[in-house]
Amino acid sequence: MSDLQYPVGRFQLVPNPTAQQRATWIDIIEQAPAQVRAAIQSLPPGAIDKPYRPGGWTARQVVHHMADSHMNSYIRFRLALTEDQPTIKPYDEAQWAELRDAKDAPVEMSLHLLDALHARWVVLLKFLTPAQLDRTLYHPENGVVDLNAMLCLYAWHCRHHSAHIGLLLSRRG
Repeated sequence: MSDLQYPVGRFQLVPNPTAQQRATWIDIIEQAPAQVRAAIQSLPPGAIDKPYRPGGWTARQVVHHMADSHMNSYIRFRLALTEDQPTIKPYDEAQWAELRDAKDAPVEMSLHLLDALHARWVVLLKFLTPAQLDRTLYHPENGVVDLNAMLCLYAWHCRHHSAHIGLLLSRRG
């Protein structure tokens, strides 16, 4: 039986990624909004407000979470590119997912946001040099993190949450 919390497996950092690995991760980030939109549109009526696993978020919360998380990541990339090892502010994603907009707002709002955000983010990512990807930020909970690791993480994050929505699709009947 697959792991409902981590359907694509837990995040595993790829140290010293190749140019091809980075290009693959950028492609995943570029394609994620369309994949999430297609999955959401394929859900049966009412499924968007059902949790993908016991104790998990609803598909609506997952999409709003992706928008929240990816906005934070995009800003973190920009901070790391323009400041010397900036300290970023963590946030409690579980509490954000419980706010009314994450629980009740139309999912289309965050789908539009993901479309625009990922389009802009990918433009930035495609032009980064290896030296820029080596730049770092300081995360108070995770320590010093370089942009290669962030890129690896967010490609996984796209796959991770797309798979959560897929779990609802697989339980149609």
